[in-house]
Amino acid sequence: MLATKSTTKAGTADFSSKLKSYISLMKFRLSFLVAFSSAFGYVLASTGPLDVVKMLILSFAGFLISGASITINQIIERDLDKLMSRTKNRPLPTKQISVQEAIIFALLVGTSGLWLLLQYTNMLTAALSLFSLVAYSFMYTPLKRVGPIAVLVGAIPGALPPLLGWVAFTGQIDPEALVLFGIQFIWQFPHFWAIAWVADEDYKKAGFKLLPSGGGKDLKTAIQIMTYALFLIPLGLLPLKFGITGVDSAIIATVCGALFLFQTFRLMADCSRKSALQIMFGSFIYLPVVQIAFLLDKL
Repeated sequence: MLATKSTTKAGTADFSSKLKSYISLMKFRLSFLVAFSSAFGYVLASTGPLDVVKMLILSFAGFLISGASITINQIIERDLDKLMSRTKNRPLPTKQISVQEAIIFALLVGTSGLWLLLQYTNMLTAALSLFSLVAYSFMYTPLKRVGPIAVLVGAIPGALPPLLGWVAFTGQIDPEALVLFGIQFIWQFPHFWAIAWVADEDYKKAGFKLLPSGGGKDLKTAIQIMTYALFLIPLGLLPLKFGITGVDSAIIATVCGALFLFQTFRLMADCSRKSALQIMFGSFIYLPVVQIAFLLDKL
């Protein structure tokens, strides 16, 4: 009897540990942000009563496809992840999950997400989601060791979620959808480059080359980060111009853009890791605050 209870507890512990490993493999917070951005685009596109069920299915499908993309990324980079401090404890380098298990998991969640989109949205949304998965997993991932072109390529699937939400409702790519795409697309350059600056030494261990201007942590790179942050200010006003949202959110987007831009001036002044870290955290705050402002203005 005691042996049976012990075995049951061990089995439960193993299942719990494996479940945590799979959740970690999907990068839950990042995939949740993808799901949120998809819902964000859907709500902004909606007219009349909001179909909450369809929105939640879209978000869940986006979460699954994002998780599949990130899992494939980790499968490809499993040997490189062993070299970096920030990634060496991931499920694949530590063998918490085998490569075969990860492949099966990616196929399962990826196909499930695409199936949900086909069943509950439209063909264009599913096709763009599949493109996003392929671009992130099989284009962006290998390009990280080639040069900063990887950031440009990676920014495309990274900016698609709000556009996908819009297309899920309308069935087409309208100018308004491109506006939402553009804001998230431009935001990713200061976001990624700030991360690359902070993690530069770790990235070099794996041969990742993500910083612009020859890969230097210098004024040239800081100016590029500032330039893209500057573009966010006029882009943040376009939802008002296109009638997607109102004046209140335009003011919030402008203030957030100005504060974000101000952080880049500090980086240009001292080219320090501390200033890059502040930009990185600033980018984490900017996008959700602006998107929530747009949502509240719409609702």
